[in-house]
Amino acid sequence: MFSDNKQYNAIGSYLKSQFGCKIIKLSLDGGFTCPNRDGTLSNDGCIFCSHKGSGDFTVPRDIHVQKQLDSQIERLTPKWPSGKYIAYFQSYTNTYADIDTLRQLFYESLSHPHVIGLAIATRPDCLSEEILELLCELNQKTTLWIELGLQTIHEKTAQLINRQYPIETFDKTLEQLNKRQIKTVVHLIFGLPNETRNEILQSVQYIASKDIFGVKIHLLHVLKDTPLSQMYDQGKVSTLEKDVYINLVVDALELLPPEITIHRLTGDAPRNLLIAPRWSTDKKSVLNGIDAELKRRGSWQGIKQLRINNE
Repeated sequence: MFSDNKQYNAIGSYLKSQFGCKIIKLSLDGGFTCPNRDGTLSNDGCIFCSHKGSGDFTVPRDIHVQKQLDSQIERLTPKWPSGKYIAYFQSYTNTYADIDTLRQLFYESLSHPHVIGLAIATRPDCLSEEILELLCELNQKTTLWIELGLQTIHEKTAQLINRQYPIETFDKTLEQLNKRQIKTVVHLIFGLPNETRNEILQSVQYIASKDIFGVKIHLLHVLKDTPLSQMYDQGKVSTLEKDVYINLVVDALELLPPEITIHRLTGDAPRNLLIAPRWSTDKKSVLNGIDAELKRRGSWQGIKQLRINNE
């Protein structure tokens, strides 16, 4: 069912089947901020978010976007000489600006000869009608998806992590994106404070019922100089063990329809910022563990959806 000997619908394989070559996402910093940081909603941001707004692997923001693209492509070309690239606006909230700024940045990125598409990470409360129409325009010209940081469906957790929008906002925004046939990738975090296994899987089941293009599953990282790190130091939160996380991810894959593309199954964190869990630095071991658990179970993405449909 799936390519590259995977038991799930990996985005890399999906893109290769669409374009016939390796497609690489290049993380960009467009110089944005966030309403959850600039005082509009809050000054603190989400409790897990680093000072770079989840863009810890981007090129410094004072470098022009075209030069950010050039420097990364130059570095990666020897490894993938025939590869093409998706410009991924990652840091902070990448639709939180006036329409002219957004139009200029997005079209500048697309003008690069090796860029074949855009991925834009944002908040569901930062997509006005005007911005949605710009995205609709872009969607007719290039490969495009919008990444929404939902993280959890549970209001008590949303308040604890300082997300600053209700689930209804996510639902309405997703409806507007689907109305315009714009692909959406939803972010979930496993291991948020006080969430049980059942609550985590309820969030998975919720998005499994939606019309979405893809999912990113993140492991909760405790990073230095974040509100979460203070809670961790005070013993108020703990992080997941490796085997628990691997089993949760496999449980989640079993619930997700096979047509949903999987964009991430763990998270990356800079070693100099990461406090816990340290086992997450061995990303290959985590991914291999997920593959091994799927094979041990004789399982694959969507197996539980198939069982439900056959009952």
